[in-house]
Amino acid sequence: MSGKTTIYIVRHGQTAWNVEHRFQGHQDSPLTELGTKQAEWLGESLRNERIDTIFSSSSPRARKTAELIRGARDLDIMESGALMEIHLGIWEGLTQTEVKQLYPEQLDYFWNDPGQFRVPGSETFQEVSRRAVDQLHRIIGENEDKSILIVTHTVVVKLLMAHFEDRPLNRIWNPPYIHPACLCKVEIGMNQPEIILHGDISHYKEAGSED
Repeated sequence: MSGKTTIYIVRHGQTAWNVEHRFQGHQDSPLTELGTKQAEWLGESLRNERIDTIFSSSSPRARKTAELIRGARDLDIMESGALMEIHLGIWEGLTQTEVKQLYPEQLDYFWNDPGQFRVPGSETFQEVSRRAVDQLHRIIGENEDKSILIVTHTVVVKLLMAHFEDRPLNRIWNPPYIHPACLCKVEIGMNQPEIILHGDISHYKEAGSED
């Protein structure tokens, strides 16, 4: 690697199920009006930044966010199942309140000891980390010295940034919070990553847009 590779890692904009506090995982719900704005605001803030290639989770909410950020750029969006959110099995479609009532121990693991989390049909955090980090390495390897946009999901953002930070899994939910359409920026030069932004929402244009 002779120059510098820049990676923008973005969570999708707010969705209907986010508003309902409902677990999505591999299921999907559409961006809300605010979620669309959040993505558009980020696109505007990156309008003059170089972006050479765009990768998105194959979930529609991430793909739509990527399209809004892309704007008028003549770039294809490459979808990847490896960038999808953690599969939450029997939790998907349930509200946080329902999960707390039905699966209190696993909900505690999810937030406080993610290495122990597993419910029927779900992935583990370790499995998601392997697929997402492997895909990250492939993307970087194929796009050295380029500027890359990756649009994905909360758990994947957390795990990718933990990879760059060498953060242990039991601290995965420590700040910063990953707001909808927030921006992480990592620059890699001489194979050494430097985190420039982590969970940045300075592009938000309306108060109370952080949900």
